[in-house]
Amino acid sequence: MNFKRIGIGLGSLAGAALAVVGGALLYDVAARKATRRREGHPAPDLAEDAPHPGPGDRAPEAFRPDPTAPVFGAEREALAPATMPVSGPVSGGRGIDRRNEVAPANVDRP
Repeated sequence: MNFKRIGIGLGSLAGAALAVVGGALLYDVAARKATRRREGHPAPDLAEDAPHPGPGDRAPEAFRPDPTAPVFGAEREALAPATMPVSGPVSGGRGIDRRNEVAPANVDRP
């Protein structure tokens, strides 16, 4: 009888059993976390069958923004639209002057 081979076989079997038990424990923990995320209070205003607000429905006065509130410089800069150069004709028929740009070798320029 070769005890070394028996020991290797039993060690492999024990390792596989530990892997199965460890995988089952990880699956159980993940399943419990997933059910915990789904729990909570219902949000009826976000339900699929909730009525959609119409043009006459407005937010309560306390939740409406104040249009007369001052906007500070940092906030104004953050709210400014992102602008970039236009690469086509602009009003008046003038575009961006690209005469000094280097053209790719395979493109013919007028």
